[in-house]
Amino acid sequence: MPMSQPSILTTTVGSYPVPDWLAALPSEQAVIDATRVVFDTQRQAGIDLPTDGELYRFDVNHPDTNGMIEYFVHKLGGCDARVGREDSAKFRAKQEMGFRAKPAAIVRSAITEGVLNLPEDCTRAARVSGGAFKFTLTSPYMLARTLLDEHYHDFEALTLAVADALAAQAADLRCGCVQVDEANIPGDSADAPLAALAINRVLDAVTVKKAVHFCFGNYGGQSIQRGEWAALITFLNSLRADHLVLELAHRPSSDLDALRDLDPRIGVGLGVVDIKVNHIETADEIARRIESAEKVLGSGRVQFIHPDCGFWMLKRSIADRKIEALALGRDQFLGR
Repeated sequence: MPMSQPSILTTTVGSYPVPDWLAALPSEQAVIDATRVVFDTQRQAGIDLPTDGELYRFDVNHPDTNGMIEYFVHKLGGCDARVGREDSAKFRAKQEMGFRAKPAAIVRSAITEGVLNLPEDCTRAARVSGGAFKFTLTSPYMLARTLLDEHYHDFEALTLAVADALAAQAADLRCGCVQVDEANIPGDSADAPLAALAINRVLDAVTVKKAVHFCFGNYGGQSIQRGEWAALITFLNSLRADHLVLELAHRPSSDLDALRDLDPRIGVGLGVVDIKVNHIETADEIARRIESAEKVLGSGRVQFIHPDCGFWMLKRSIADRKIEALALGRDQFLGR
């Protein structure tokens, strides 16, 4: 007899280390084969809601961010990937994203869907997923921050234009859950109302379960945002998501206290695996982190446990063992 669904589900955040054989001999078929491996690796380890690994988004020219930005903006209509000297100088003068030396693209005309085709990517993953899975896309606010705007000359208009382009495709994503990823707003809470407006436009178009992932950056394995969850509670409560996927393993324990004020309608996704270190968490460590969270937030408040962010920067041998520990720790906590 199959076991009933556990009260706390395991999931991953998005990216997976690019297999050496895929990097050596990339092709459409190799990406499909590798995606099947990523799904199977997670399911065999006990992950309830796996992700496709985002292998098709990797860009060797942007290894520090796994290509997660360029994959989107280089496909959107109105964006020019050719960046000149003056463009870079203008972008640096804004001083809004000091960790980037140049913009991801230049906005030359109105943003459109262009050649971005998220439903096709989602369908490709579905064919080899072996069950329910989570599909991810980058937040319109985060994408807009990386662009040099030479068309709208208005950051709100630019952000909402990107949101509309993503929302137009979000309705056709057929999967168990759609997750929007945002790693910029945690360090810039002043823009929270705009970010919420843009993210909600995408979420409102989604027809399946909805999640939003937040972290404080993972640029080459380092945090790039400073902030705390306490400053973001009003923002988080304004999101029309079913659950949040939060970085907490790499954060101070005081962050849990702030989450007491999270709206009960929003499920808590608890980061219990630190992806910025090679240390392999034990099942005991995972179980204790869940126990500590439930003591603060209340029994039954945690709906998902997961890594703090994606696994792309780690070796597969490290990532796979962390995935296994995630499921073992959940089972230990639940007495399964």
